[in-house]
Amino acid sequence: MRLGTDFILNALASEGIDHLFMVPGGLVDPFLPALGRQKAVTPIVAAQEGGAAYMADGYARASGKFGAALCIGGPGLSNTVTAIATAQTDGSPVLLMSGEVSTLVEGLGMFQDASPQTLDDVTLMKPIVRYSSSIDNPKNLPHLFKHAMLQLRTRPTGPVHLSLPNDCQEDELPVDYCKIDSVLSDPSVLSLGAAETSFRHFLASSGDKPPAKIVILAGAGVEHANASQPLRQFAELWQIPVATTLRAKGVFPEDHPLSLGVFGYAGTHHARLAILDEPPDLMLVLGTGLNERDTMHWSLELNPDRVICVNLMPESIGMHTQGGGVVGDCGAYLNYLLARSDDLRAPLQATATERAAWLSGIRSQERFQDIENCASDAVPIHPARVIGDLRKMFPRDGILLVDSGAHRAFAGHYWDAYEPRTYISATNLGPMGWAVAAASGVQCAQPHRRVAVITGDGCMRMSGIEVATAARYGLPIVFVVLNNAALGNVWLRAHTIGPVPDELTRLPDHDWAAFAKALGCRGETVRRPGDLAGAFERALAGVGPCLIDVKTDKVFKTPVKDWVAASAAFSYHE
Repeated sequence: MRLGTDFILNALASEGIDHLFMVPGGLVDPFLPALGRQKAVTPIVAAQEGGAAYMADGYARASGKFGAALCIGGPGLSNTVTAIATAQTDGSPVLLMSGEVSTLVEGLGMFQDASPQTLDDVTLMKPIVRYSSSIDNPKNLPHLFKHAMLQLRTRPTGPVHLSLPNDCQEDELPVDYCKIDSVLSDPSVLSLGAAETSFRHFLASSGDKPPAKIVILAGAGVEHANASQPLRQFAELWQIPVATTLRAKGVFPEDHPLSLGVFGYAGTHHARLAILDEPPDLMLVLGTGLNERDTMHWSLELNPDRVICVNLMPESIGMHTQGGGVVGDCGAYLNYLLARSDDLRAPLQATATERAAWLSGIRSQERFQDIENCASDAVPIHPARVIGDLRKMFPRDGILLVDSGAHRAFAGHYWDAYEPRTYISATNLGPMGWAVAAASGVQCAQPHRRVAVITGDGCMRMSGIEVATAARYGLPIVFVVLNNAALGNVWLRAHTIGPVPDELTRLPDHDWAAFAKALGCRGETVRRPGDLAGAFERALAGVGPCLIDVKTDKVFKTPVKDWVAASAAFSYHE
């Protein structure tokens, strides 16, 4: 016989989860001794419930598994709403469990009662999760927990929520949890009929030659399918260039000769040249939701005669295309194409020379906007110099988290990522301060890799307290704060429209290094670009977390000229 809490912790361990991110409280008190009765799952206590959920999100993205968070219902759960909505928009699997009053006293006015009889936590969470339920009877815990896990583990992924009344936590259960079969969690689904139909795009139609200028746009679905290897194998086999969305940055190594870099927001000139300036003969769009930022403000032309769009979600294809769709897993589709190599050899080899010349012409042009800024000696410091110097010092397999603000554009544009799950950012909802907390989850998931955060002073004002969590557990994270004393991206717009908007988007210049030291981190301030390398070296060599407060200038424009031009040209009526 197991208590409900022991059943849940055993289930997490069975699924390969070794950390639980939490904030203790009366409604989850039974979990505290339960955590002491086992050693497989390590509890990490965050400063705030939203931080715990961000950490679980970071753990999921870095591990390729799911993240787990625990808090009380009511005020604790409501603190997680932004974090869980972020996980939902990015397809990140997070199991959020909230404690609740015993089912025997629901609706009787007990302190912090948020059961279905009062505030109804379950209904609160339903719009932002794949599944939200309360365990209405202790005997129902095993099968309702299994149902939640099936929703969590099957793709397309997203968060789920379970409300756990106190009696469900403490009741004895006569059964053990059975792990989800990998056949269910990773089925490699593919519509073979649609795949066969799409194959004609690679072949010569009557009187025409086969496509020569072929490009791949890889989205987050490639990462979710763990398909970076077949992507690289297919691209190398036929020498097809690859661009990624910002969300998928790293699924194809950005120093590879076939890499075009990021397409869309903060993207490279190479990606724009290959995809927009002279539309290719054929484009494979793999696992992108085709949202605004993935499509350069919807400037991407999706001609069904020239595009093969692969996605697990039919609506992601149907909302943005007029055909040419394959519903399925990106990895399964790439493996299908690899299995058809003999059939592809004649058309793709026949066009190889033309394709190589086309790509050579693209690569002969500038890849980045204003690349000289990465070596700028400006004081206050140029953000591009910070990104450039950190990339030189940081391990190739290190993991960078990027927060929301002007620094997202600088990092997305100038940072090179070489492996999947090494460039992590909440690119869709984009809550400020996400990365500060999520980094602890990433470091727990990847304890043998270096982890760094690019964030801003505005983000620190929202979630900066979570550096204390990194300090408490000795997590060797390097927090780099681009401190421009402003809400940078907002200020770049606001200061052009009047003195009041200008003033409202400026911030006090806080001493974030001193703040970090007060919370148990190492910290230092950098005011001159020549001091960056030494600061990064010390941060990486020392013990525990370190925060570097870099004094930057808010006046430097973000490297998004291509994005701005595409946005200006866009018409909702076309």
